[in-house]
Parts: sequence; structure tokens; C-alpha cells
Amino acid sequence: MAGIYIHVPFCRQACYYCNFHYSVSLKNKDEFINCLLEEIKLQKDFLEPFTEKTKNNKLLIDTLYFGGGTPSMLEVSELIKILKQIYEYYELKEDAEVTLEANPDDLTIEKLLAIKQTSVNRLSIGIQSFEYPDLKYLNRLHSPGQALQSIKNAYKAGFENISADLIYGIPILTHEKWQENLETLANYNVHHISPYCLTVEPKTPLNVFIKRQQAENVDENHASEQFEMMIDILEKHGYEHYEISNFGKPGCFSKHNLSYWEETPYLGLGPSAHSYNCKIRQWNVRNTSEYINNIKKGHVPCEKEPISTKTGFNEYIMTSLRTQWGCNKNKISKQFGQPLLEHFNKESSSYIKNGSLMEKGDYVILTNKGKLLADKIASDLFA
Repeated sequence: MAGIYIHVPFCRQACYYCNFHYSVSLKNKDEFINCLLEEIKLQKDFLEPFTEKTKNNKLLIDTLYFGGGTPSMLEVSELIKILKQIYEYYELKEDAEVTLEANPDDLTIEKLLAIKQTSVNRLSIGIQSFEYPDLKYLNRLHSPGQALQSIKNAYKAGFENISADLIYGIPILTHEKWQENLETLANYNVHHISPYCLTVEPKTPLNVFIKRQQAENVDENHASEQFEMMIDILEKHGYEHYEISNFGKPGCFSKHNLSYWEETPYLGLGPSAHSYNCKIRQWNVRNTSEYINNIKKGHVPCEKEPISTKTGFNEYIMTSLRTQWGCNKNKISKQFGQPLLEHFNKESSSYIKNGSLMEKGDYVILTNKGKLLADKIASDLFA
């Protein structure tokens, strides 16, 4: 099993909370696409030792994910050009998941019908909220009406695997409106929901506005209450809370997300994209112009880090603890050694006693109480 992530670094407008790599200028878009095609060729051997090959000597992949940025800003012809280059070196498994992140304002029925003719079979729609004041606070470009219409258009175009993002903890988002946001997606039977807590990241416009007292700050208690509401509401609608920020209907969990949490090798393409092949992690430069200039010279501008036992252990704790399956003590012992298992047992014992963690056979899993403290618990368990 292996996957590919493609970072498309363009947006029409900057969201105030976002700290991902993006640009609101499209002047480099053509050059970026040409360099992306070249990087696909330059990186073709990255996954080779860690995934099987077909009879045609191509590598098999389970997931292909277009993220960003705003990948739905690509013309369908540009998307097809990228897919064609991918298929020069890779072959999709029969049940492969091919996801396109999209903003609601891009998803006209005409565009969706064209996308449906490609191998894209899953949409991840950045709705964030169905309330206009929230969208204004976040500096989102679309309207509540466009958000609803994008879901309707996706169904009409024939998509059978739709995910939607929401944000909670927005200071002006009342509990009543948060419930309405969740109920709206559930009533439209959206297959997968990714609710994220609003986080004030350094150097973002939102951080600046809060410091200048031009925007209300996030309140942890307000966000925690909405987190608990979210679990209760979505589980009542038949969604499984399989990861801290992800709920899916049975059979609709994100394969792309699962690949990160299950330590599956993946190749990241484009500026700021990360890659992992069991032995090293590498990440491309977070600058589109620098990325383009290096690729033109036949060089992938990236940094690499070998994965030590300690690093591997800490990453396993961080990722697995966030899932409904938790940390496997047998895996810790076999992969990282008995001393780290003893460390894990010692550090987790107090959280088990206070009800933040629970044991289920060989697994240690977050309780609903523990999910509110997931990052702190994970850091306390680190080597």
C-alpha cells in the first residue's frame, strides 16, 4: 500500500486562519504545472522499494490526493495533464481513492461533470460553516448558499464519496449554529465529515487581528463544549469517530488519512509537500518560485531526515493515539523495543487511572474525556 499527495499552492483569497503554503497570484501556475510534471518523473523511484509493481513495471498506489491551496482552481484540462503524467509511472489499484480538495465556489455542475470523467472519485469540500458571519470571520470567499449548492451539485454529477470540512470553536459560532452546521451535513447524508478546531497559528492574519484586538480570540472552553457536542450529534447520525478530526459513515473512512496514521509510505509532490518511505522523511521547500527554479535545473529542493527509533516511536504515538484503534503495545515492543514499551506503560498508567485512556486487549485508546487532551497526552508519552 502506498499513496501520492500533490500540493497545489494557489488560492483566490487568503483565509485568515490558514498557515499552509499558498499564493493568491496565478502568474506562476503554468510553470508550476510543468515543473510538477517534471518532479513526478524525478521522484519516480522514491516509493519503489516499498510497494508492489504491476506486470507493466509500474508501481501500484492506493491513494492519490490533490491538496493545497485550492486544487479545484485547476482547469480540468490541467488536472487531466497531471493525472496522465502520474499514470506514466504508477497504476491505481482497482479500489483506489482519488481525492480532490475543493472550495464550494468552484463546484459548478458543469465543472463537476467534467471532473467526474477523470479518475477523481472523492471530493473534499472546504465548507467550514453554513453561517455568513463565520465565513466573514474566517475570510472565506464562498457564501452559505454556494456551500449547500456544491453538495447538491456533487450528488447530481454522480459523486458517491463526498467529504466536507467544518470549523468549530469560532468565537462568534454559537452552540445552536454549530449544531445546525452538523445537522445540515448529516441530513444531506455526506459520507465523511472533518471538523477542525479553530487554531490561531503564528504569523497568520487572524493572529495579528487578535493581538490588535480587532478580532475575538478563541475560547478553549467554548471549543471543548462544541467538540463534545460534535461527537454526540454525529454518532447519533451513524458516523464513526475514527480519528480526532474525522468522522465517517461505515466504509467511508478516508484511505488517504488512514495511510498517514498507519505509517504507509507516501510521496509528496509540489512545494511544501512531505514524503515518507519507512526509512526517511523529506519535505520540499515552502516557496513556489524556489521550487520552480530548482526543478528546472533537474533538482528536487527538499530536506531529508532519517527516522531514528525515538523519532519513529514518537510519531507512532502521535498518529495512532488520535485514532479509534489507539496504540498497540505489541507493535511498540516489536518495532521499538522493550525499554520504550516500559516507558509507555509507565507514562500511560496515570491517564488510565483518571479515565483519559482505556485498555482494550493489547491496545491503549483515548476515551472521550481523553480526546480533549489528546496532544498533551501524546507529548507526555513521547520518548
